[in-house]
Amino acid sequence: MKIKFRHKFLNLAGALAFLASTSAFIAPALAAGPTVVELFTSQGCSSCPPADKILGELKHRDDVIALTFPVDYWDYLGWKDTLASPAHSKRQRDYARARGDRQIYTPQMVMNGRVHVVGNRPVSINKAIKTVTNESGVKISMTADGDAIRLSATNVDANASLTNDKATLWLVLFNGSETIKIGRGENGGHTITYHNVVRQMTPIGMWEGKPMTISLPKSQFVASGFDGCAVILQRDKSHEIIAAAMMDNLK
Repeated sequence: MKIKFRHKFLNLAGALAFLASTSAFIAPALAAGPTVVELFTSQGCSSCPPADKILGELKHRDDVIALTFPVDYWDYLGWKDTLASPAHSKRQRDYARARGDRQIYTPQMVMNGRVHVVGNRPVSINKAIKTVTNESGVKISMTADGDAIRLSATNVDANASLTNDKATLWLVLFNGSETIKIGRGENGGHTITYHNVVRQMTPIGMWEGKPMTISLPKSQFVASGFDGCAVILQRDKSHEIIAAAMMDNLK
């Protein structure tokens, strides 16, 4: 399914900042480490179930951080997506605007915020993952320390050039799997499992090109029902993801 970009952008609502700092300048290169694969999907899209299954396979790869972003713009077709968020639809539109191609559809996979492919085509997906995997000189790591999650960000390339495109650290909270029985619409009567379903995205800091450490409250995330979390370092204008890390089991 495909729509054209016509809507004004919405502000992300309800974001709680754990840490704020000054503006940052970062090196113009692609992400170090795993490739972030974002699947924009909908329970009301008959083309999406194969993509949802592929995302479930990708999440087991060491070189991929796989996340599902259910969108709400197909709700009018007879079934309201029970996992969708307007913020997810906005994120997809932001990507289309940054790329300048106006391509918004489901199922769509976006790799490192740059390259998009149809989400039910394995050959194209694997090719895109390889295409966007390069070194940025920025490394993010996450470790468990009792009740805390320690996040560290370092620039391993001291000679990297700078750019005026700022970068934000985003905390992504997700559920490992959500199995939904769909009552109506194009997938009516089917039961579909969605993987690494994003439930909340929050800005937690700005990258300054210097080593930084943040402590996150693991018990609070677990008490709120989240299974895992990821941290994404993403440029504000181009939306390119330059580094990321994931902890997929908080319990």
